Amino acid sequence: MLTSAETARRDEFRSFARAEIAPRAAAFDRAGEVDEDLIVKLAGAGYLGAADMDEVTFGLLCEEIGAACSSVRSLLTVQDMVARTIARWGSAEQKDQWLPRLASGDAIAGFCLTEPGTGSDAAAVTTSFEDAGDDWVVTGHKLWVTFGRRADVFLVVGRAAAGPVAALVPRGVARLDLRPVDGQLGLRAAMLAEVVLDGCRVPKANTVAKPGFGFSHVAGTTLDHGRYSVAWGCVGIARGCVEASAAYATERVQFGSPLRDHQLVRRMLADMQVSTDAARLMCIEAGRLRAVSDPRSLEATMAAKYFASTILPRLTNDAVQIHGANGVDPRFAVERHFRDAKIMQIIEGTDQMHQLNLAGVALRGSS
Repeated sequence: MLTSAETARRDEFRSFARAEIAPRAAAFDRAGEVDEDLIVKLAGAGYLGAADMDEVTFGLLCEEIGAACSSVRSLLTVQDMVARTIARWGSAEQKDQWLPRLASGDAIAGFCLTEPGTGSDAAAVTTSFEDAGDDWVVTGHKLWVTFGRRADVFLVVGRAAAGPVAALVPRGVARLDLRPVDGQLGLRAAMLAEVVLDGCRVPKANTVAKPGFGFSHVAGTTLDHGRYSVAWGCVGIARGCVEASAAYATERVQFGSPLRDHQLVRRMLADMQVSTDAARLMCIEAGRLRAVSDPRSLEATMAAKYFASTILPRLTNDAVQIHGANGVDPRFAVERHFRDAKIMQIIEGTDQMHQLNLAGVALRGSS
């Protein structure tokens, strides 16, 4: 299914992830942050804000990084979400100002959509953009902002009298407050923050697309790309569990023989492998459709994310089970994969939201 060029890039990404990320992933998880030197290395390798990377290659990057550390993958996701949104909807000045900085790692991006009373119902955001001549005065409270503690610019979605608005809000603007979020179940090194905007004054020149297009175009583009990245990240977690479980089952001896020789363990490994392969194929199909702007790509991306995230509870549970007591030991990667997997069922559209939308696709097809 992969071209020779894609296979070569996948191998490059895998080598990077195994050398630079996997040995440090547990430490990142404990510390609740990703070391700055890794961000520099990611940028130097061309993996940040890679808006010019083709869809399947970017997906393979998310799988390989996600297999090593889902928190680091979340950095790639949000950085690319904002970069691609600016590349598609931003002004020439915004592209010149931000795209080189996002790609070089000189600037880290955050995406601000979710609010205390708004999660899956993104169109219900209450953050206000008040018209003040050449500026917006922005007031709102955003939650769960990935790498919000570290971000240099935020893509903020809200409402104005003229309609939904999305604008770039730089770090350091007056009346912007960042509140760290720690100790969440998974993605503990994603450096989450709450972003409170208490009447921040932002130039209207920072508006991405025109007022009225904040949800339908800007947020829609951003979320669709994030959903695609997360789908591949789920494949990464799954593959990480398969590899860790296969290695452990080979090394661990019980009742006089390696675990891999026990039929029930082999059944779990078989199901894990097949589920992972199936999810990857769905992601590749979505990537191929996205590459040619096929209208079916939206449904394919949603289906890939839904399938990939729904296989994870059973798959990560089996990985922990194969490891026995060691499966709940943070020194073993499957413990972290088990926790991170639950987050993947929630972010970029919950499993239940995807079920409702995909049921609509099925019903349209039967009419």
